[in-house]
Amino acid sequence: MSLRSVGQNRNLFAVSICLAGAMISGASALAAPSCTSQSALTPTDRNALAATGEQLGQAIIRGDISTLHAALLPAISDQWAGIQNEAQEGEALVKGGQVELRNAYLLDATSQTATADTQFFCSNASGSLTVTVNMRALPPGRYALLLASAKGAPLDGQMGFVLVWDTTSGAPAWKLGGLSVRQGSFENHDGVWYWTRARALEANGQPWSAWYSYDYARYMLVPVDFLSSPNLDKLNQEQSDIKNGPANAFPLSIPDGDRTWKILSMRIDPSLREPDLDVRYESLGIADPAAQRTEAIAVLSSILKAHPDLRANFHGLWAVASKDGKTTPVLELPMAKIP
Repeated sequence: MSLRSVGQNRNLFAVSICLAGAMISGASALAAPSCTSQSALTPTDRNALAATGEQLGQAIIRGDISTLHAALLPAISDQWAGIQNEAQEGEALVKGGQVELRNAYLLDATSQTATADTQFFCSNASGSLTVTVNMRALPPGRYALLLASAKGAPLDGQMGFVLVWDTTSGAPAWKLGGLSVRQGSFENHDGVWYWTRARALEANGQPWSAWYSYDYARYMLVPVDFLSSPNLDKLNQEQSDIKNGPANAFPLSIPDGDRTWKILSMRIDPSLREPDLDVRYESLGIADPAAQRTEAIAVLSSILKAHPDLRANFHGLWAVASKDGKTTPVLELPMAKIP
């Protein structure tokens, strides 16, 4: 059994992306925001971004927080605690690996006259593939998105860096504006494996297990949530086509003898480095810890009775009690320990 503090951030897809940019003078007011993909970068830009990605990636692998802090964009110094926490929690995911840059995108929003939600279309050299990067509340400026892997790390950690071209601190340079670190595999199974399994589970009449397998596939395939591609669009469409899945199931009422549990939500939860599911439910408001545990186990058991296929396809379940707007993580149990 594992416990987490009430204050722990439990939003799986909330990454520490904090953006702020310096205005760049002389930009054309008529030019739209643009993206240059890695293959079309100039040698100067490619080398500069690769060097920055290598430096930051190695700092995370080594746990070198001082190097990350020195690279932080000064304009977001008040956001340092979130980025530091992401790096420290992510260190275990990349430990033992070497930085391997997978993709680099140069994002030019210098033409913007004010902060705005901005969409970048990043096409390859032939124009046959377009990746879309969606940035919310982006100030005018020049940015880069780097996606990297920790090659050889046991957990196949992946890193996403948002860089900002800073002209306010002496010599212009790329500074760290955001960071995301994610696990790339569970028990040597990567995102493609989970995607394949999701299809098989759907074909076998196990829509709930299929749905959450798609979620895990998406989580591992890309370390940030603001990027889309034809491949991810295909995954999303397959998932949305699932019938009788959990997409519109919540809140869900599950009878359990003379009681009925109200399940508020379920989502994936890899926080223990295992493919768990998070179950949030409406609690009776019991204060006694032993009674809380009994209630939580009863809720988790009722979920598995209603959807028994989940037991074989995921590691365990988190129980998160909700009462009067307050949520309390109660426990995590492997499937074998849930009656």
